[in-house]
Amino acid sequence: MTFLSRALRHKSVEQLQSEAGQRGDFRRVLGLWQLTAIGIGAIIGVGVFVLAGQQAAANAGPAVVLSFLIAGVGSACAALSYAEFSGMIPVTGSAYTYGYAVLGELVAWIIGWDLLLEYALIVAVVAIGWSGYVQALLLQLTGLSLPAWAQGAPGSGDGHVFNVIAAAISLLIAWMLTVKTEWGARANTAIVAIKVIGVVLVIGVGAFYVDTANWHPFIPAATSGADGETHFGWSGVLTASSVVFFAVFGYDTLTTAAEESRNPQRDLPRAVLLSLVVSMVLYLAVSMVLTGMVPYPELNSPAPVDAAFKAVHLNWVRGVINVAAIAGITSVLFAFMLGAARIWFALARDGLLPTWFAKVHPRYGTPHRPTMILGVFTAIVAGLLPIGEVAELVNIGTLSAFIVICTAVLILRVRKPQIKRAFRTPAIWIISPLGVLFSLLLIFGVPWMGVHGWHRIGGLPAITFERFVIWMVLGCVIYFCYGIRHSKVDD
Repeated sequence: MTFLSRALRHKSVEQLQSEAGQRGDFRRVLGLWQLTAIGIGAIIGVGVFVLAGQQAAANAGPAVVLSFLIAGVGSACAALSYAEFSGMIPVTGSAYTYGYAVLGELVAWIIGWDLLLEYALIVAVVAIGWSGYVQALLLQLTGLSLPAWAQGAPGSGDGHVFNVIAAAISLLIAWMLTVKTEWGARANTAIVAIKVIGVVLVIGVGAFYVDTANWHPFIPAATSGADGETHFGWSGVLTASSVVFFAVFGYDTLTTAAEESRNPQRDLPRAVLLSLVVSMVLYLAVSMVLTGMVPYPELNSPAPVDAAFKAVHLNWVRGVINVAAIAGITSVLFAFMLGAARIWFALARDGLLPTWFAKVHPRYGTPHRPTMILGVFTAIVAGLLPIGEVAELVNIGTLSAFIVICTAVLILRVRKPQIKRAFRTPAIWIISPLGVLFSLLLIFGVPWMGVHGWHRIGGLPAITFERFVIWMVLGCVIYFCYGIRHSKVDD
């Protein structure tokens, strides 16, 4: 077999479907509502309780609702593609497995390696946001605060050295996922219910304190910040879209649990779409309420929802919301660490990483080795890095995965139109290209001819591309030195 043919080999859809019925690595314990709760749990969290307010203050003003809409359109296109794949190939690994079936091993490895980092970093980002709300609640209830060195990462505040609470929650979630998946899933479903109640409370109570004057101007005039970047205006709206995109995906994590689903071909597509619809409605409502309650600059806080209700002197609501935020953000940690561990497991099971990682715990039936390593890694990252830097790196990887998924589902419609699909993406020749276009828009921004020549509106910062390229180069080195020679596809 030539070098090129080895890099392009793939698993057939028929082979994956056959394997799905024979796999016994995991116990099938998850139903529709538990899967939907994983999806909602992954989507609603830092986006509602942290990023909506922060991006309104930093980039978009009240028009942050438009930022969510733009990000949501691109995410919806990808969600429809994920729904079709998840019903057709109910195997753990999500975008990695789907890419293997359509685009070949090298592309599958790249997307799997990409998502492994992205999911792990999402856990770190969310742990940092979780820590902010825990510290706000601790201060409100007891008047006490942690020592300055333990409050956050270097550069996030005076005297900050390590975010102790963020690191601790990362390790706790890893332990929960190691002991038993269904225990974590049941706890996650209850936590998601608490979170949704909290978000509804924010909307219901906050709506009575909305001052429509705070929505004017809806799109603040563009300004240049001290960092040399353009804020507000349409450029700020698109920049905020690139960041809050972090908040409108997460349904893909539930597809990584395909082999733990009782009826994956029926339940996975339903759970993907249901979780996104519910989450988007809540995001848009919260964005309007927060920016209506207080002038948007006042939302520049580690806990913006708490800051908004503090400004209108609703301290009793603050306590309830902080509890809901802490519970809700915990469910995001659960979903993405579960996803990261199962992608790592799938890579190892296929031989692209050492098979030592593809052993399930003899008692608990969980991929304990990847899970615990991820727990330690995310604890270190959450403890040492500020939230903004990590969130930007997350988005470029996930957007890249969405481009692959939207392209692959279209290719498979042409190559294998006869395959039975439990769900078919409607208007696929429109939806899939739109998903690719919106993902590219959020990554690179929009070219624009201004007074001083060509520049781009929105898009991710240059440093994000540099870090992403470094990770991808490392992944290619591992694949060509190890994975291509140990792949089990041809065994």
